[in-house]
Amino acid sequence: MNKLLISALGLLVLSGTGSQAEDKLPLRELPGIADRDYWVPGEVNAEGKLEALQAVVGSEGVPFAGSQEKPIEIALIYPSADTSDFWARNFLAMTKRLEELGIKYNTTEFASRQIEHSLQSTYANQVLQDGDIYDYVIFGPSELAIQADNIDKLAGADGFRTYVWAFHTPMKDLLNQPDVWFDFSSAAGALVMCDYMLDRLGSGITMAMNRGIPGITDNQRSGDFKDCVMEKGDWTVAYEHYGEYQREGGFEGTSLILQAYPEATIIHNANTAMAMGSVEAQVSVGKEKEIFSTGWGGTGLELDAIRRGELDATPMRMGDDVGAATAEAIKADLEDRAGELPLVFLGRITVAHDQMAAEQLDALQQEAFRFSGVGALER
Repeated sequence: MNKLLISALGLLVLSGTGSQAEDKLPLRELPGIADRDYWVPGEVNAEGKLEALQAVVGSEGVPFAGSQEKPIEIALIYPSADTSDFWARNFLAMTKRLEELGIKYNTTEFASRQIEHSLQSTYANQVLQDGDIYDYVIFGPSELAIQADNIDKLAGADGFRTYVWAFHTPMKDLLNQPDVWFDFSSAAGALVMCDYMLDRLGSGITMAMNRGIPGITDNQRSGDFKDCVMEKGDWTVAYEHYGEYQREGGFEGTSLILQAYPEATIIHNANTAMAMGSVEAQVSVGKEKEIFSTGWGGTGLELDAIRRGELDATPMRMGDDVGAATAEAIKADLEDRAGELPLVFLGRITVAHDQMAAEQLDALQQEAFRFSGVGALER
């Protein structure tokens, strides 16, 4: 049953023997990182817990070992009315994995757009007021800092578990941490891509970059990648263009790079939209075979561009991992194994590239969207 409420429109081990998921202890300060406002996964996950859950999520579901007197009740507060299909896909992935596990459930969705911060606050208060109804609350913040108080209140409430979607950097000043944070790590993707590029292309390369918007996401996707290839491979960056994650920004940046920086043989793009604009600019002047181009995320558009020989490589997220992992977390909690869960779950990222056979690309795409389905969602 789905009750829909829609708007208008890293590894250091935590000290102590108690489970974060069970007693909601606040995170204690760890030495040497007091200058940051956020934790990173390697600083809060007990060794092996993330990898164990990733392995479970990537395998066939093992049915729930217990019994249920009634379906569990799940509240979802998230910007699923926005353009991105991240929310819809992971809702589908979670519910289909729950069905695969044999767990009966009902969901109540409190949907909004990404910019409707106050509406999310209203929803959070409503869920808190009706907290005795719910067993699990999934919160997809419109923006992490703005929704920090609501995350804190939900995590501190009795009677239900609180999970956060689409963020993986727990805020230090929360008095109550959610039970699990679920996301993909742009920093992890940058390092996976760095290793691949160095192994394939070697050292001493000159590249240019279509970056997104200054901030944490681009700092990881672009900045961490740049730092890695410069440090490990002695690469040089000829030019960095901020394309604001827009197709037009990728087109304009690439046009400028092709004209003014011909020594750059690689163009890094920090998201799908800019990668598509970059490819378009290259094709328009017949340079798509001369430039090694990368994307970010492994979307269907990027995979199609790889198949056409226009895009060369992209760090590809196994997109349904977040929803599937949430279902597995619920199962672990129902089986009294919440202590086995990491505080921060990161979905798997691998590199899709032009040297893969068509069958390999198809298999990656099937795995990434094994629950929500390959192709555009009907919304």
